[in-house]
Amino acid sequence: MRTVVLSLGLALLCLLRAEAGAAGLDRSKIAGKWYVVALASNSEFYLREKDRLKMVMASLSVLGPDKLKVSYAAVTPEGCRRRETIFKKTSDEGEVYVSEGGDRMAQVLDTDYKSYAVIFATRVKDGKTLHMLRLYSRRQEVSPAVMALFRRFAKEQSFTDEMIKMLPSQDECRVDEP
Repeated sequence: MRTVVLSLGLALLCLLRAEAGAAGLDRSKIAGKWYVVALASNSEFYLREKDRLKMVMASLSVLGPDKLKVSYAAVTPEGCRRRETIFKKTSDEGEVYVSEGGDRMAQVLDTDYKSYAVIFATRVKDGKTLHMLRLYSRRQEVSPAVMALFRRFAKEQSFTDEMIKMLPSQDECRVDEP
């Protein structure tokens, strides 16, 4: 679960990245509350545990030109787990690096700012390259069109139907509560 929680925080980092085909990400529009509503991954842990995962709530704040504060809350067997991390953007356009736990890169593949963001992240751990695609939403529900868009991106990244999971909502674990 720790791997999933840490990687979910990383995914928000990619919101610093310009969306594909656009001049740049409008940083003023990315701050605020997000929900991770769907995942796709080739991680053995994820594939083994995906049916027990629930939606994650996240909040992000832009701290200056190159920092992002990410707060997130996830339901675990031990209860609600909250984390807060400050990430730094790398000088490489479109990538971020976080040294905790290994090399990580993330990229926003698509976003409309007001309802969804599709994020692709890569993590190298113990010599293995792990990939995860995440669908972020401003609400706990997404439209069928946005879910279809996520599935299309998942297929483009070589994820199979078995690797794609729409996460059930949860209200017991919120990022904005003590």
